[in-house]
Amino acid sequence: MSEDLFLKIINREIPADIVYETDSVLGFRDINPQAPLHVLIIPKTHIRTINDIRADHTSLVGELLIAAAAIAREHGYADDGYRVVMNCNEAAGQTVFHIHLHLLAGRNLNWPPG
Repeated sequence: MSEDLFLKIINREIPADIVYETDSVLGFRDINPQAPLHVLIIPKTHIRTINDIRADHTSLVGELLIAAAAIAREHGYADDGYRVVMNCNEAAGQTVFHIHLHLLAGRNLNWPPG
């Protein structure tokens, strides 16, 4: 497996504004935020796309959602609302091929998204 941008952040080879970390999950601010709070939440295990998630990843993927809720709560957005988005492959907007949740909060998030 070749290293990707997110693995370099996990390994502290490139800097990131980290807001959440456990043994298996890392959350950091997006460098091109689309909302006042825009955090990327990634597993420390490399999984390329949603299509590559296996049954033995169930707990790990659940931890991404637990992290999103904790970050939203910590930043005061849990009660007002927030959005989590996960893209799969290029046509859906995935640009880094390491699964990740986008946590967006702090502005009205219209539906349907663009």
